[in-house]
Amino acid sequence: MVNKYYDLVTSFYEYGWGESFHFAPRWKGESLRESIKRHEHFLALQLGLKAGQKVLDVGCGIGGPLREIARFSSTSVTGLNNNEYQISRGKVLNRVAGLDQTCDFVKADFMKMPFPDNSFDAVYAIEATCHAPDAVGCYKEIYRVLKPGQCFAAYEWCMTDAYDPNNEEHQQIKAEIELGNGLPDIRLTSQCLDAIKKAGFEVVWEKDLAVDSPVPWYLPMDASHFSLSSFRLSAVGRFFTKNMVAALEKIGIAPKGSQRVQAFLEKAAEGLLAGGKKEIFTAMYFFVARKPLSESE
Repeated sequence: MVNKYYDLVTSFYEYGWGESFHFAPRWKGESLRESIKRHEHFLALQLGLKAGQKVLDVGCGIGGPLREIARFSSTSVTGLNNNEYQISRGKVLNRVAGLDQTCDFVKADFMKMPFPDNSFDAVYAIEATCHAPDAVGCYKEIYRVLKPGQCFAAYEWCMTDAYDPNNEEHQQIKAEIELGNGLPDIRLTSQCLDAIKKAGFEVVWEKDLAVDSPVPWYLPMDASHFSLSSFRLSAVGRFFTKNMVAALEKIGIAPKGSQRVQAFLEKAAEGLLAGGKKEIFTAMYFFVARKPLSESE
């Protein structure tokens, strides 16, 4: 399901977000694009990346974060993705950026990675492993390919402790996020933390970075907010896109199904916005976890 979904929505994501398909906490006066880059640099710094290290990006999309982190840290980054279209697009962008000799892509399921044990100096995932049907199994695979003593860091999509599973409105918001983003059951932050421990990791630190963000992460999707820097994500921008896509599909320029995909994404944006405003959902539960040097450590 996830693979077919991303075949359809990749172009829409790149149109709205650029090369990095994720949210970020923002400072006042900071543009969306600037905050996204800083979010990626923050992750690289928390992992303590050093020049020449071999790093794995789990669920890399078209490789926007991969390229930014590789340039920022002078590391070699491998992007793992199970979608052929995104990999093809990522390879083109790697060549344009001059990173095709140090960064690459591997097509595979992150539940069963084609790498030997203890292959990478660091592993990270940005809003990707929320797609895993089994969090513990996914984290165990990451644990396996990570070198002992090294760290895994991730930004996860989670329901917060404010989420009430018996509240019908909360249930509807959660369902909209899952349906519009091709997700399985969204985990609570506590379940995510428990899964990382069950996989064998030691949690170095964890925090919902949405809590202290001076500018709400969901602001670009808020109908009451207008910004030229994130126009395509705004309510006005999405309305313009909706009508443009309808016209292009009608005359045969846009492929059939484009309007339906756009409608799915519109519903997803509504769910994300509502979940963010009610603080029952976060797009940036962050943790750094360490693989022990030995099983007995």
